[in-house]
Amino acid sequence: MAGAKLVRNERKSWTNWHRNVKQPIRALYDVHNPEGGATAEGYRNTVAQLQALIARASADNVRLRAIGGTWSFSRAAATDGYVLNTRWLNWMFRMSQLNISEGYAGDREGLLFAQCGTSVSELNEYLEVTQGRSLRTTGASNGQTIVGAMSTGTHGASIDQAGIQDHVVGLHIVTGPDRHLWVERASYPVVSERFIKRLDTELVSDDALFDAALVSFGSFGIISGVLLETTEPFLLKAYRKKMPFDSAIRAAMDSLQFDGLALPEPAARPYFFQVVVNPHDLDGGVYVTSMYKHPRPAGYTPEYRIKGGLGPGYDLLGPIGTLVDTIPALTPFLVNQLAKVQLKEIDGKLGTIGETFDFTTPRSKAAGAAIGIKAADTTRVIDKLIALNDDIGPMPVVFACRYVQRSKGTFAFTRHDPTCVVDIDGVFARRTLSFYRAVWEGLEAERIPFTAHWGKINQLNARRVQRMYGNDVGAWLDAREFFLDTEGLRRTFSNPFLERLGLHP
Repeated sequence: MAGAKLVRNERKSWTNWHRNVKQPIRALYDVHNPEGGATAEGYRNTVAQLQALIARASADNVRLRAIGGTWSFSRAAATDGYVLNTRWLNWMFRMSQLNISEGYAGDREGLLFAQCGTSVSELNEYLEVTQGRSLRTTGASNGQTIVGAMSTGTHGASIDQAGIQDHVVGLHIVTGPDRHLWVERASYPVVSERFIKRLDTELVSDDALFDAALVSFGSFGIISGVLLETTEPFLLKAYRKKMPFDSAIRAAMDSLQFDGLALPEPAARPYFFQVVVNPHDLDGGVYVTSMYKHPRPAGYTPEYRIKGGLGPGYDLLGPIGTLVDTIPALTPFLVNQLAKVQLKEIDGKLGTIGETFDFTTPRSKAAGAAIGIKAADTTRVIDKLIALNDDIGPMPVVFACRYVQRSKGTFAFTRHDPTCVVDIDGVFARRTLSFYRAVWEGLEAERIPFTAHWGKINQLNARRVQRMYGNDVGAWLDAREFFLDTEGLRRTFSNPFLERLGLHP
């Protein structure tokens, strides 16, 4: 069996998926698993290659960053040194009962170990088509790798659950040329001593260290693999319709209580709930999407395929961005036309999570920002955004409100029970970026607590991070010193993004 290998590419620049971040680099490395299929021996061989690259970066005094789907709008994954492409590392392993701790309290049939480069779409396909299992939640577009999604706080919209990172119960982190660690919570043991020996790793059982590592955007080393809890298969029945932006919908948006709202399955609580507000057509109502959990019948076969490229209407984003910067008065008409294409009504469409959410998304000319707020502040914040659009607009954006429970991740931006995530999505244009700045400043001026998605356009700085996370900043930095136990290693896994946020002193 040929061993794992690193392939150096002398590229001198790196660009993210959405093409809004371009970064000069020293070189790009592709890492490949050994040939012959997924084995524990092959996995260990790949880990050795990751350690060798860390040693090379340290010896060359060059910074190193692992990348996955490059889905982030932010510069969290950007480095001026060596870039490690992990997308070839997509092995998945069902856990043998011998590898599970006797003290594990969860569903012993539901554990799945996935390598860092496995995309969420690949996970969906593997689980739903071949294993008869399911992820509990995902984001709306699933080209991210599981580690990239977890590490930036991807949240989904399952209203009574936390985001993707909270369904991860074990982390395998390569932290240096001669050190790699298995990390799990002491309060929630998962793997057996046999599993630790098979990985030839060191067990770290610590709640605080685990919680800090969950959302660490590449700053604690290379996360080689994650252990996920999956669930029994189910279907989502989806509906989308326009509803008046009246007191009934406003009350539901602030409380997640739906008694006064005419939803399509009134006897059931939605599994997923989203409200999209188009500030250019308030009289026309808001787009309300609700999805309900239903049993998956025996013999159901998902019609599932991983998609790529551009969705309907996305080819318009480039010209629209130019137009709204040049002729702002056209903005309402253009946004309304895009909304009609992208937000068509849905009436009871059934599908698995993988069938419902794929990774069709604009590759370029789209802009995305997201803030996390208390659900009780939802309509107050939406009113503020509408007023800002009226005052300085019109702006090429819409506002999507999605809801999740609080994450245990130290730096997860979903910090409230429940959290409303307000996505401010639109066309990449100078006007859009200026609107984002006005939003952050306006919320701060009115002392409305909010956080920002690490993987989206966020305009974070050290002051804002400290205001948002308080004492958790110190806890996160302490954890980073544990995982990267020399100043040299901490520098290796730093980048300009980290320095700007005051997280690499």
